[in-house]
Amino acid sequence: MQNVEAFKELLSSPKKIVVIPHYKPDADALGSCLGWAGILKKKGHHVQVISPTDYPIFLKWMKGEDEVLVFQEERRLQIERQVQEADLLFCVDFSGLGRIGELGKMVEASEAVKVIIDHHLEPEGFADYLFWSTQAAATAELVYELTVQMGDRGLIDKDIAECLYAGINTDTGSFKHSNTTKNVHLVVAELIDLGADTSKVGNLIYDTNSLSRLKLMGYALSKKLVVLKRYKTAYLSLSKEELLSFHTQTGDTEGLVNYALSLKGVVFAALITEREDGVKLSLRSKGSFSANEVARDHFSGGGHRNAAGGRSELDLKATVEKFESVLPLYLKQLNNVN
Repeated sequence: MQNVEAFKELLSSPKKIVVIPHYKPDADALGSCLGWAGILKKKGHHVQVISPTDYPIFLKWMKGEDEVLVFQEERRLQIERQVQEADLLFCVDFSGLGRIGELGKMVEASEAVKVIIDHHLEPEGFADYLFWSTQAAATAELVYELTVQMGDRGLIDKDIAECLYAGINTDTGSFKHSNTTKNVHLVVAELIDLGADTSKVGNLIYDTNSLSRLKLMGYALSKKLVVLKRYKTAYLSLSKEELLSFHTQTGDTEGLVNYALSLKGVVFAALITEREDGVKLSLRSKGSFSANEVARDHFSGGGHRNAAGGRSELDLKATVEKFESVLPLYLKQLNNVN
């Protein structure tokens, strides 16, 4: 971050602060928000985390989760007032206002000082302060580093450490992805030293499945998995009706795309789901092949090289057809992954 001293001065007296994660926050988004909110509260600030949507039940153990304000139409005026009255707005784990739905217009209109803490590609230029690096495996890694730069490492307690550890663990695929750097391990070691119970966090995130979620996974893998060997690609598609039939909740499809990517010989995978607000794509890749490029160029999305998301204005069937139709454009890259 440039002007760290000016930023420290900004936070040297109590402020009204709003902290916002992206749409459908995952462990990194929510964990980073709650961890950072915990630090700010200890520094004497009045902090409100506002989420643009709900989030998975397996994240509800995080300290401070019960105080998160989830955007709903009946809360619009309350949330709009909080954003308008804020002295600072922190945009955490996203850097484009289109990633927070209705909140995006409120943030854009706000006269508050805006801060981005993020590790995704191509940040928009709306922030006054930018703590951003694509070299970071997770935004939680950046939150830890910012806290240290501020001289506030001593404010990180067990609860905050576990929120940040959850973000790093999940965004590195339990330390399997290529973004698992030396610095990731060093930060995790510090978080363990500060009290993070890694076994507990792992169990809460990965071993808290509902019966309906397991049945959905079984159905998707046995009935909906499509493998396109020529393109070293696999995908799953799920309709609204299929999702409803398994009584799915937010987060129930989390990780499904990784099963498709785990197939021997597959280097690119997609999960395509039909939601009330349109068709969503979750894209994953291995090695040098860029899932981000496909998301950005064809599905109004983006993210990281090997993990990206997108959306489609077409119906589910047409989106699947479009997905298959773009693969020939990448035949050479798909067959020469390193």
